[in-house]
Amino acid sequence: MRMSHQFSQTLREAPGDAEVVSHQLLVRAGYIRPIAAGIFSYLPFGRRSMDKIKAIIREEMNAINGQEMTMPVVNPATVWQETNRWYDIGSELGRFQDKNGRDMVLALSHEEIVTDLVRREIQSHRQLPQMIYHMQTKWRDDPRPRAGLIRAREFTMLDSYTIDADEVGLAAQYWTHYQSYFNIFRRCGLETLAVEADTGMMGGKFAHEFMYVTPIGEDTLILCDGCGYRANRQIAVFSKSQAVAEQPLPLEKVATPETRTIDDLAAFLGVPHARTAKAVFMIGTFVAAQEKSERFIFAVVRGDMDVNETKLLNAVDAKALRTATEEEIRAVGAVPGYASPVGLSDVLVVVDDAIPTSPNLVAGANEDGFHLLNVNYGRDFSADIVADIVAAAEGDVCTTCGTALHTVRAVETGNIFWIGTHYSNLMGATFSRGKESTQTPVQMGSYGIGIGRLLACIAEEYNDDDGLTWPITVAPFQVHLVQMRGTETEAEQIYADLLSAGIDVLFDDRDESPGVKFNDADLIGVPLRITVGKRALQQGGVELKRRTEKEHRIVPLTNVVNVVQKEIETLLAAINATVQPVSLPVSSHEDN
Repeated sequence: MRMSHQFSQTLREAPGDAEVVSHQLLVRAGYIRPIAAGIFSYLPFGRRSMDKIKAIIREEMNAINGQEMTMPVVNPATVWQETNRWYDIGSELGRFQDKNGRDMVLALSHEEIVTDLVRREIQSHRQLPQMIYHMQTKWRDDPRPRAGLIRAREFTMLDSYTIDADEVGLAAQYWTHYQSYFNIFRRCGLETLAVEADTGMMGGKFAHEFMYVTPIGEDTLILCDGCGYRANRQIAVFSKSQAVAEQPLPLEKVATPETRTIDDLAAFLGVPHARTAKAVFMIGTFVAAQEKSERFIFAVVRGDMDVNETKLLNAVDAKALRTATEEEIRAVGAVPGYASPVGLSDVLVVVDDAIPTSPNLVAGANEDGFHLLNVNYGRDFSADIVADIVAAAEGDVCTTCGTALHTVRAVETGNIFWIGTHYSNLMGATFSRGKESTQTPVQMGSYGIGIGRLLACIAEEYNDDDGLTWPITVAPFQVHLVQMRGTETEAEQIYADLLSAGIDVLFDDRDESPGVKFNDADLIGVPLRITVGKRALQQGGVELKRRTEKEHRIVPLTNVVNVVQKEIETLLAAINATVQPVSLPVSSHEDN
């Protein structure tokens, strides 16, 4: 590509709304342009890098017997209604009506369409196992798009789906994907962690997320260096400290003015946080028989812990949670800052599993300025649900090996879901087996990679003060050829020779100053730069420089192509050396 014909332009300044480095540089270097919040155009540079990532994905998916196909972005609502996700998913699901008044969906995933295809195409166990995949545009109407491509509303995903006769077959394909995803990310130059994760709207038995560790990440990971346990904080478990056994003491109401927080209460009474009960008020959205309803949820945890909303959501089997308003709290008889479930009715009480074994707690009296001493579970109040509903934190103890856990921030780049028969049962995707042709639901797995988000994460990892520093595997070009004034003939010949050798070249043939050209080359971030200047030509060669290095070297004109090919081979070899077999995680569900 000649830069004199380049469609997009580089920018000297980052856009004001770009919060993170990857967003700033991808816009400045002419890879993407925003058109609305969370919606981007991929300009030629961005499209080329996306195509490089897709080629890596395609190779890895084909290597595990994947068959590529394409499923539609627009889906009829009827299939989403069969799985109830039409009713379960909120406003982030794009809904509209066609001109005939039929309800339609802009797909944010394709489980329904795959399952519909399976029930039409698969009849016998002889057709199994299967693996199909596509790379398709998705729409998720996120109310808070941020960080450029990292949290966009329109995005491109790899979706792959496995179909098996039994859990043994599903396990084989699930863990094969686990390895393949590591291969993909490492071939793109990105190191990731695989962690246990919530299945969320996807359903199924369990899931793993592939995480790029970065301070800009919205997810918190809980990690154990002792045994290798890794989980998203949404579902992470830890060993809770046990309260000392005591005889229940008489209930006593005491004045506690201006103690609306646990910190204030503990300081006022001179008690540890662990001897207090923290109240959290939520409104849960529930769906039954395709009808939505709301219910007040009163959650109680020890004062030294925090509620984990994902765990609470799963414990009550709600579709969504929101924080209750003060008016809603007072309507059930509770008092914000001084609340407890003691004496309340007509609320869904959920307590953490540490509460029943924690005697003589301090809890709210449901009266402004007063708390109750010696509140005991079972005597003074009971719960509708007892479950683990607290969030793991830095320094908590690993349940497996007893090592202190630590936290990091990360961005999710991919996920794999053990779906099992969740969708096949709902939609009747079965196959016949045995002499009696017994109809059996297929076992399914669902696997995804956000391709635009992956591009952004690579940009977030590979940059310096001057611009992007792409890995050779995903760079839009392998070589950036810079022509200085007065060297047009030699530069044109080198450009032709490199193209003839099958090398991707960005040729800066513009009539610009050296400073402008070098600044643009650093900003765009192509791995190798060749500068054709008069001084080097007088020495019989050209300057060759890696983007990540400060110094250049002189390469003879007669040997430019060979040297560049060897440089590319060296860079590729370094990337490929990172692609190694990985061990299964600690909680790898091998029993399945």
